[in-house]
Amino acid sequence: MSKADVVLGCFYGDEGKGKVIDYLAADADIAVRATGGDNAGHTIKTNGVKYAMHLIPSGILSGHTVGVIGNGVVLNPEVLLKEIDNLVSHGYEIKNHLKISEKAHIILPYHSMLDLALEKARKNLKIGTTGKGIGPAYCDKYERSGLRAEDLYSDDFREKLTALVEHKKALVEFYDPENEDAKKLLDPEKIYEQYTAYAEKLKPYVCDTVTYLHKAMEENKKIVVEGAQATLLDIDFGSYPYVTSSNPTIGGIITGTGMSSADMGNVYGVIKAYSSRVGAGPFVTELLDETGDRIRELGHEYGTTTGRPRRCGWLDLVTLKYAKRVNGLTALAVNHLDTIGQFDRIKVCVAYDCDGKVTEDFSTNLKFLNSAKPVYREFDGNFGEISDCKTFEELPENAKAYIRFIEEYIGIPVKFIGTGAEREAMIVR
Repeated sequence: MSKADVVLGCFYGDEGKGKVIDYLAADADIAVRATGGDNAGHTIKTNGVKYAMHLIPSGILSGHTVGVIGNGVVLNPEVLLKEIDNLVSHGYEIKNHLKISEKAHIILPYHSMLDLALEKARKNLKIGTTGKGIGPAYCDKYERSGLRAEDLYSDDFREKLTALVEHKKALVEFYDPENEDAKKLLDPEKIYEQYTAYAEKLKPYVCDTVTYLHKAMEENKKIVVEGAQATLLDIDFGSYPYVTSSNPTIGGIITGTGMSSADMGNVYGVIKAYSSRVGAGPFVTELLDETGDRIRELGHEYGTTTGRPRRCGWLDLVTLKYAKRVNGLTALAVNHLDTIGQFDRIKVCVAYDCDGKVTEDFSTNLKFLNSAKPVYREFDGNFGEISDCKTFEELPENAKAYIRFIEEYIGIPVKFIGTGAEREAMIVR
């Protein structure tokens, strides 16, 4: 039997996982998305076209890989159908290359309205949600009132939906009494008609993906699992409450696909050669100065989904060590080496100083993170033009020293090195 290789983000998302997935999918039979919703995105530039994939696994862009949306995903049918149409318009054959878990939970109009209402009610305690209904959809899943893909085809779908819409409408009005659109937009019959139309279009893709994946492994198919978001946004292991609503760590890969821990092969952790974060929450190495602004501009650090400018800072190896422990990482991918190489001097965080106590151990405790000060080690920059480098040996000495230090500190190899924006600008060791 084959095993599934996994690609995970190590920090706060937006590390460039899509580039590594794109490489691994070149000879993969199946690419799986296991968690999250359309609040995440993998961006791939291929044949001059930039694709921002929010739900469909980006591995499908290989042209032969089957994309699987696993049971751990919360699914917005409208967004998914737009992605399907976009791929078809660019010549991709989707009919036999997409499968959707019958167990995937469905995002409905009241989820996004409730998301925005709750965020508004939090006032100065806002989390920084994208407002796409992801959190409320997961709430329904665990409160056992959610609708799954298979429910769209059940005889009592209308009855279930009507009861839920009336209940959620009352919640929206409670949290946001000024919302004049709730009564008008949350019409059970209109939503029923809309979602039965979605269901008809999605019907060819909905199936038992758990059995499909296990049979694929029995047939020795190559599978790559695409992680969404990243470790420090994990609902359990991230900087709670400034996190997402699912488990984008290795545990979420298992529960979001139906594969077991024994089915996992290589686990690749993806980072940038610096750090970034979008939204609220602690960020120990954040640079609120010209250096942080320069990293943002050089790295084009604006959110794939929201367009929001990302907060930027130096690479944090304390966090990376934590990500290795939680996920069982076997190797690393370091992107944007060309970006950080444009600085004369580069800093790397190797420890935290928390009220005079220096530690290399990460904690998600907010008091600890808010008082922690980074302890840096400096490196020479000025890597020059490296996008044409095809091997590690071709890199300038300063760049090689930077990568080697990361390997030594974390204790696992750097297998992939991103040297530019194009999909070909990557060294594979």
